[in-house]
Amino acid sequence: MTSKIHLDRAHLHHLWHQMLRIRRFEAKCVELYQAQKIRGFLHLYDGEEAVAVGVAAALEPRDAIVATYREHGQALAHGVPMRPLMAEMLGKVEGCCRGRGGSMHLFSCEHRFYGGNAIVGGGLPLAAGIAMADQRLRPGAVTACFFGEGAVGEGVFHETMNLAQLWRLPVLFVCENNLYAMGVPLAQSDAETDIWRKAAAYRMPAEQVDGMDPVQMEAAAHRAVAHIRQGEGPFLLEARTYRFRAHSMFDTQAYRSRDEIDDWRQIDPIERLRRWMLDNHQITDEQLQAIEAEVAAEIDDAVAFAEAGNLEPLDELERFVLMDSVVQEQGTEVRS
Repeated sequence: MTSKIHLDRAHLHHLWHQMLRIRRFEAKCVELYQAQKIRGFLHLYDGEEAVAVGVAAALEPRDAIVATYREHGQALAHGVPMRPLMAEMLGKVEGCCRGRGGSMHLFSCEHRFYGGNAIVGGGLPLAAGIAMADQRLRPGAVTACFFGEGAVGEGVFHETMNLAQLWRLPVLFVCENNLYAMGVPLAQSDAETDIWRKAAAYRMPAEQVDGMDPVQMEAAAHRAVAHIRQGEGPFLLEARTYRFRAHSMFDTQAYRSRDEIDDWRQIDPIERLRRWMLDNHQITDEQLQAIEAEVAAEIDDAVAFAEAGNLEPLDELERFVLMDSVVQEQGTEVRS
């Protein structure tokens, strides 16, 4: 199977712009968290941006995404606007989930972004269900399911892989292998540390990819998506990547050394692509500065929008706990 990417300057600039948006968005979230404007948990994607951006470049608006609790990158890359995302981070009613989901539960039906899931491996069966529905109602649509290598030890991973292959579901499984899950080295939790090989048990095609390179990620995603859209069933990509920051804001990182983190920073996907574009005359310093300014302005606008937003009124807090009605397939409602 072959894949061709049109790597013109505009596309390279787009990849770098998207990764920078994610990195800067999260850096601002850290500031807001430290100022106690963002509450609860905060899991950052710093270092893994090439995975989300590379896969998103191979998807279309009709495609769906199911992610983990480290999902800011996937949401931004798949087109969820920054304003409602930032408002959601601050718990404002203008957020994509009316401020009820926060960092770990981003969701946008309009953009077919279905979570944000706090349960390890919890998104896997949801992705299979969405793909099964699309198989009948949206032929050709693909569901990309992102999960960490820690989820591979869950039984639901194997159950979902088995059913997806058995039923030829249009699912792109994307394992973001950042080597530690929450804090346990992969070699101490898995006898087989090449996650992609696990797909062989289900006769599913799979590939291991450099998750620190958006171009390689996009090329692999195109190959996988082409396979899926042709009706050949699911595909697994294992993206070898690394998070530069802690697992969450409460993680002391006692399980890894500063030298290891510094070594991985040498292949930071954002800096790596920037250097390559400059060395190959694909971008100028002026163009880089213009993109930086554009991203800074977008973030400032999103923060201003979020801070000017409103908290949910107290008399609305019980809303959505129970359903008032169930919408039937024909569009009729049954009241409770």
